[in-house]
Amino acid sequence: MSKRDLKKFVSELTKAQLEEQVVELYEKFKDVKVYYDFVFNPKENDLVKEAKLKISNEYYPIRGKKPKMRRSVAQKFIKHYISLGVDAFIIADIMLYNIEIAQTLSSEKQINQEAFYKSMFNSYEQVIAFVFEKGIFYEFKSRVVAVHDEALHQKWMNSYQFIDKMERLNL
Repeated sequence: MSKRDLKKFVSELTKAQLEEQVVELYEKFKDVKVYYDFVFNPKENDLVKEAKLKISNEYYPIRGKKPKMRRSVAQKFIKHYISLGVDAFIIADIMLYNIEIAQTLSSEKQINQEAFYKSMFNSYEQVIAFVFEKGIFYEFKSRVVAVHDEALHQKWMNSYQFIDKMERLNL
């Protein structure tokens, strides 16, 4: 069914039928329920706490295991929050938090996985693109620069990429 056909179908429904359709979608599909739960009761502070707790658990596990350092955990939250329409400031904060906590771990413990550094640089590029796209770069500029400086200070194996990125941004 095309969007046009859907609009036609919806316009032909009575108010009661439309309400019934929405309630049925809410009950049947988890994504619809999550969306409406967020729209009517955003609790963005709880979303931030949940995301930061799970991201930090990737680098500093609660149960004393070896850190998994999976970037995908943060990416999952970011993608989900973007689809919900969470405030761009919150999303950018989570994006930067992911890199910052990874840098905290790498300052304490030598990480020899090239994939880790590549992944963190990908996250860095994504957060820069995101804050520019949303027009909020200057609100996050100090944290973006701090991530760059920390990568250089720790002598990350791909620090030249961070330098390149900053030069392209004229910072």
